[in-house]
Amino acid sequence: MSIWAIGLMTGTVLDGNVDIAMVRTDGESIEEMGPAMLAPYPRDLRPLLKETLAAAASWAFEGPEPAIFAEAERALTIAQSDAVASFLEDEGLPAEDIGVIGFHGQTVLHRARTPERPGATRQLGDGALMSERLGIPVAFDFRSRDVAAGGQGAPLAPLYHRALLRRLGAGENTAFLNLGGVANVTWVTADGTMQAFDTGPANAPLNDWMGQKAKAEMDRDGVAAAKGHVDEARLATLLEHPYCGRPYPKSLDRNDFTARMADGLSTEDGAALLTAFTAGSVGRALDLLPKRPTRLIVSGGGRRNPVLMREIAARAGVEVVDADACGLHGDAVEAECFAFLAVRVLEGLPISYPTTTGVPAPMTGGRVALPPAPRAR
Repeated sequence: MSIWAIGLMTGTVLDGNVDIAMVRTDGESIEEMGPAMLAPYPRDLRPLLKETLAAAASWAFEGPEPAIFAEAERALTIAQSDAVASFLEDEGLPAEDIGVIGFHGQTVLHRARTPERPGATRQLGDGALMSERLGIPVAFDFRSRDVAAGGQGAPLAPLYHRALLRRLGAGENTAFLNLGGVANVTWVTADGTMQAFDTGPANAPLNDWMGQKAKAEMDRDGVAAAKGHVDEARLATLLEHPYCGRPYPKSLDRNDFTARMADGLSTEDGAALLTAFTAGSVGRALDLLPKRPTRLIVSGGGRRNPVLMREIAARAGVEVVDADACGLHGDAVEAECFAFLAVRVLEGLPISYPTTTGVPAPMTGGRVALPPAPRAR
């Protein structure tokens, strides 16, 4: 039976917002897409999360967790809970109409499995606290079980991408690309098998570069990259990185590719190089698929950068289509995804597969926190 679910997503680019979206679904198909919004965090939360990510990078899964994790987790959970409460009030929706909330939390560190070491992942988010504050069941901690079973823990979006591609009636010539902090692609065979993985960086290195060089949050509209010159020799060297040619399944942390790739360049030339590298790594990724798609439907914040979109079209040799042009909510796809996955968690359906995360067999995941029962009078 289809229910209304709310999904929450805040990416590793740390733009100071949480995406909120609603979907009516049974966890298999999308019956209806509801409203979506971008809710800003309290002013002091973004600096706290930046400090937390820096602490996580230094921690590197060695020894006890940094003390700042607990502070950031509580602050993040309260901020997102308050954002949901405001969203419901603005939309005139009672909490009883919502079957579940998919609370991804904030990824602070992700380490993919290699032959030499197990994978590890850490998202901050207290599902029990959110459920208590809102009086709605909350699905959370979507990745840990997959990683513990030997999977990559990412990407988790392919199931929702597949549902969107089916909704659009797209065939094997079309794949789905999301450009968040990291880029990930989903291609679906005629029999419904998903092939999906992280292609490389997307917005994270470029945003960090613009923050360092121009005190800007991003290269808005690709203005800096458009003025810059791509060092093609340097780009070719970057694209020889082992990750680009490694067979999937595979996944990335936002810090696996950093703004240091552009060290020594001017602001504009660095922006141009990092933009071209994201596009080139998408092209290398498509070469790994059993059948190379000719069209990409693109979601995520990176699709708003016209220079990046042109670079992907040129360097990956594909048609690129903004998800909005297909009638989708391009800014809300990841939030909608976690609404969709939350229903699958409730129904005990798999959320990761051998061809998406590399887990040995289709696997359920996530945990569900239920609101406390009302006290008897």
